[in-house]
This record gives sequence, structure tokens and C-alpha cells, in this order.
Amino acid sequence: MARYERILHRVWLPHLRFPKCTAQSMGLRNCNGLTLIELLITISIVATLAGIAAPIFGTYIDKARSQKAVADIRTTLQAGITLYEFSYDMLPVSLADINRGGILDPWGRTYEYLNFAAAGPSSNGLARKDRFLVPLNSDYDLYSMGKDGRSVSPLTSRWSRDDIIRANDGGYVGLASDY
Repeated sequence: MARYERILHRVWLPHLRFPKCTAQSMGLRNCNGLTLIELLITISIVATLAGIAAPIFGTYIDKARSQKAVADIRTTLQAGITLYEFSYDMLPVSLADINRGGILDPWGRTYEYLNFAAAGPSSNGLARKDRFLVPLNSDYDLYSMGKDGRSVSPLTSRWSRDDIIRANDGGYVGLASDY
């Protein structure tokens, strides 16, 4: 071993084992260690597997976030609005009335709520609409703007395809592109 290898071996890298080479016949050396080519092949295989797995993992994360938003709308927000309506015989004006004004969707934005009665007759222009431009709900709209954070009224718009919506007066809660 060279002097610097002994120093590294004793002081800085005690967990590494340097390959021991033995001389054999005809001047060939036999080393117990990895060659640079073997190391590069191993790294390329690991990188290829990581490149394949990363998009698949990202898809699972997006699906999990969408399912979390669906669960939030169904169990937390819609149930709270229904309890408020039974208690006060009217829909809340905002989500703050049911103490859910600060709740965030899985993408870090607040849920959107529009009470048609409180908004007045001009609210029909703000209501979410299906592909035939018919409003999705008759009482209120409740939705998350989805991954891109953008949304417009008709669901056929590309900005609305990833929204998590409530439609058919609560009969459907899910991805706008699936409605």
C-alpha cells in the first residue's frame, strides 16, 4: 500500500477496504474489487430504473391528492354545509360560517364555495357548467381548483379538467374530466 492509502485507510476511511492485488503467472494481476466499467454499468442500471419509477410515483401522488380533495369535499365541507342548512334553514354565505374558511386543498389553496342564493341573480354566470353549459348544481358550487390552480366556469375548458368538483347537488364528487 502506498503511504497515502495507509493514511486514508487508518484515519479517514476506516470502513473502506482497498482491493488486495496478487501477482500471478505471466505478469497478470488479480484484484478483488470493482472496475470502473462495472461501476458505470451498475450506476446506469440504477438510473434507468429510477427514470422509469419516477413518473409512475408522480402519478400515484396526483391520484392520492385528488382522492384527498374528494374526501374533504364529501365529508368535511359538504357535511358541514348540510348541518348548517338544517340548523339555520339557509345555506352558509361562506365556508367561514361553518368554521372551514381556512381549510386548504392538497395543493395548498382554499376550496371555492359559491352560494347561489347569497350571490344573487348574477351568480348564474359564475356557476360551474357542464359541456352543455348547464349549471352543475342548483343550490351551491363547491370545488377545488386542482393541480394547476386555475379554473373557469365550463368544465370543457382545459383549465377546469383537473378540478375536483361537486355536481348534481352532491350526487357526484370527483375529477371534472370524469364527469
